[in-house]
Amino acid sequence: MTYCGRCGEELTAGSHEDCRRALALEPPRYCATCRRRMVVQVHPMGWSARCSVHGELADRV
Repeated sequence: MTYCGRCGEELTAGSHEDCRRALALEPPRYCATCRRRMVVQVHPMGWSARCSVHGELADRV
């Protein structure tokens, strides 16, 4: 992972402790590989997030 999934900044740029806590409860908004904003859909059984370049991530409960 190069970029933070919540704020989109480089992981080496400061502490992302708040982002890590938030990502435990919500889906990522940015692609960790290319920093593009992802299309996110939340549904009753979890969420899915899709990067236009790197494809889909999914979390199912």
